Amino acid sequence: MKIIIINGPNLNLLGNREPGTYGKETFETYLQKLKEKYPDVEFSYFQSNIEGELIGRLQAADGNFDGIILNAAAYTHTSVGIGDAVKAIATPVVEVHISNTSAREEFRHRSFIAPNAKGVVLGFGLQSYELALLSFE
Repeated sequence: MKIIIINGPNLNLLGNREPGTYGKETFETYLQKLKEKYPDVEFSYFQSNIEGELIGRLQAADGNFDGIILNAAAYTHTSVGIGDAVKAIATPVVEVHISNTSAREEFRHRSFIAPNAKGVVLGFGLQSYELALLSFE
């Protein structure tokens, strides 16, 4: 199975950014653990702070992966373009969030991605990525 994880803005700061909300582990450290736990899964990883690059990566991933795990971060709540990109591709996308966005500021309660995603996992810390992965098996 081939899975790509696409992370949006500020997720390159995991481990340092608001550790009370996002934890103290870097994403790279977590991804290495995930690869070790699931050796039969071929993981690819992409992170960008730029909306257009995220859209381009979603489009490029279409048909080349069995699934996409997408944490669009703040763009989840603002980007019609990313929502449209998820709708336009055939490869299933699971939207992921480290924090429980439903328990945060009201503007974080709306997702432009969720209506077009296979499902949504939120609030389980970095384990949210593994839970999303399990939906593809």
